[in-house]
Amino acid sequence: MRVLILTPTALPSLTGNAITAERWRRSLVSKGISVKVLPVDETPLPVLIDEVDRFRPDLIHGHHAFRSGRFLLDPEVRGQQGNIPFVVSPAGTDINGGLEDQEKREIVFGICRLSRAVIAQGRGTVERMRTLLPELDGRLIPVPKSFMWFGDGPCDLRTACGWTRDDFVFFMPAGIRPVKGNLECLGAVEKLHALRPQTRVVFAGPVLDREYAVRFEKEIGRLRAIARWIPGIPPEAMRSAYGAADVVLNASRAEGLSNVLLEAIACGKPVLASDVPGNRWAVLGKNGGPCGCLFEPGNTGDFVSQAVRIIDDRSLRETMARTGLARAGRWPDPGTEAECLLTIYRKALALS
Repeated sequence: MRVLILTPTALPSLTGNAITAERWRRSLVSKGISVKVLPVDETPLPVLIDEVDRFRPDLIHGHHAFRSGRFLLDPEVRGQQGNIPFVVSPAGTDINGGLEDQEKREIVFGICRLSRAVIAQGRGTVERMRTLLPELDGRLIPVPKSFMWFGDGPCDLRTACGWTRDDFVFFMPAGIRPVKGNLECLGAVEKLHALRPQTRVVFAGPVLDREYAVRFEKEIGRLRAIARWIPGIPPEAMRSAYGAADVVLNASRAEGLSNVLLEAIACGKPVLASDVPGNRWAVLGKNGGPCGCLFEPGNTGDFVSQAVRIIDDRSLRETMARTGLARAGRWPDPGTEAECLLTIYRKALALS
């Protein structure tokens, strides 16, 4: 089987979509599948069309319904390659924000309705898709999400920033763009520092919105005593980076099921995350207690209150860490995730 994965970005871009696509690629290749990953946001349309022609996939997996959907629904693509079966996996930003935009709504809904299967990772994504598109019925297929470490490279955040063990370090891996809440989080940390002077924060992620990043970089410069921004940490060093932090942050306004939260929890790190559907499931789980705290998106006071609670209570942090490690031990491995994808791919091809 030859599978083409379309994704907004691909390695070496350091985004969640790129990490997910690479995890799928490696896991599927280990099962004997020929896989190619194409970044639709980074490749001109004529080049994408040529790459598809050269690879000759049996099936296309469009990861991120809106951004892969723009390619798959393009009239030129439909005319030349419309006979290739495809499945899609909507992202959190597909379905949890921006659907008041008519173009986005038409593309997300249109590509899902045409897809032979719609893959949903995370309980929040499944429930949201059932609400938005109940007619999908049996074509909406939940797939348990895994995570993968890409290596054991070194990354000592504290040493790199000139901080010590006495500093309390929050770590926020996320692309720099409004939906991730980087600026709002930085402002909240500034207020937190006034109450708990040991507070420090490291942001790690590429620029995904240039105008927003200019403002963000200016604020980082102003708050250099307590804040740093590392534009990119190699995937093989992320495990080490998590290990150097005290708490991992996620301030997104829209999430499906964050790779960052899964990785942090698997490292035994408490998390402080915005209370949006994808994050809520990751932090609270089904049972066993929370492995972090949630705050109302955009509510600085709530962020500060929850952060103070975590900083001041070492026992709470240790309990959350143990809970997270126990929960991560029950998650599927990448091979199991790949087998689920393969089952969907085979059923989709059988419809031909």
